[in-house]
Amino acid sequence: MRQDQKVVNADYLLFDAPRKESFITGSEAVAEAIKRANIDMAVAYPITPQSESMHLVGELYAKGYVKDFYRAENEFAVMAAIHGASLAGGRVFTATSGPGTLRAMEMFPVWAGARQPIVCAFMCRGVSLPPSIQPENIEMAMLLETGMMMLHAENGQDFFDMLLKAYIVAEKPDVHLPVGVFADGFFVTHTRDKVMLPSEDLTLESYSPHCAPVPAFNMETPPIRITRDPLLNKSNFISYAANASWHQEVLAASERARKYLNRYLNGLLEVEKPEAKIMFAASGTAVSQCREAIRRLSDMGIEAGLIKIKSVRPFPEKELREATKEAEWIFVPEFNAGGWLAREIKAALDRNSRVVGEPRVFGGMTMPPEIIIDAVLKRLQSSDVNI
Repeated sequence: MRQDQKVVNADYLLFDAPRKESFITGSEAVAEAIKRANIDMAVAYPITPQSESMHLVGELYAKGYVKDFYRAENEFAVMAAIHGASLAGGRVFTATSGPGTLRAMEMFPVWAGARQPIVCAFMCRGVSLPPSIQPENIEMAMLLETGMMMLHAENGQDFFDMLLKAYIVAEKPDVHLPVGVFADGFFVTHTRDKVMLPSEDLTLESYSPHCAPVPAFNMETPPIRITRDPLLNKSNFISYAANASWHQEVLAASERARKYLNRYLNGLLEVEKPEAKIMFAASGTAVSQCREAIRRLSDMGIEAGLIKIKSVRPFPEKELREATKEAEWIFVPEFNAGGWLAREIKAALDRNSRVVGEPRVFGGMTMPPEIIIDAVLKRLQSSDVNI
């Protein structure tokens, strides 16, 4: 933080502080969030479409908003350095995209296993051959079981708010887990939108590692006291049970985060027209495309509802069951080939034959409302459901 910033509590900054409208990109929204987050260290490595956001964070360091900043050798080095800074008790930030996510993959479950409240922004892009830097969020499927909490932003406003709220939730003593805040690359990162911002003169209270469930590494608690005689060197029942119980505690901490996410996100999901027989369930940019498809379907005399999923981990199973109890069809548009969100929804619901994993676009394709509408009309024509 800068000397001219005023430290305020999280509730005031997020809910009560006056806000002014700004017309900014998603990358700029990231920088605006970090400006108000009282960050101790940020570490960067460039990769499209993330590069601009961390460039802007570097400028914040030059202006005194971030205490320390440097560019690492590669994405794995970034995540390892952030791991070390967090182990030492700092509030940290970094960001990556697509292939960078995969290169750093080993570190994400390490963060969770070490119970570190790291916040990382993921600007999702294609990862497979043929090479693509275009929007696609298949990397989210690869992170689902890392122990990291996962939030998915629809737009620049979500991106700004979720980053700040991620720190508040992650740092709760009974949570203390990393949070990935995801946005669909280019659609959010490079698109200007109206974002309501509190004053840049305000900042969060500093992080206190003394409230953490695990001690920070410092001269009072050197690493050898914690890592001596590690369990992985043993091959016996006690070793296996200890590892399993620690893993269970990571999962339990994510469950304990639900009450905080419900409060700060105003629910893990949002529902519009829960009485509708046709429902769209989506996350990220696909939500915006669904909104336009719903408007056009209404003009055609077909009413449809919307479920905006904000938290992917923890996943809102109970809320989904309640939101879809009247639905005859549940369409899940996605920006990836695998349909990971449709699978998650199917696993959470009874009568999951209602779930239609369509449409899916990938490789950088857009999702015009027309193809969402076509998926609905084709399904209605082949069924006897009366809408």
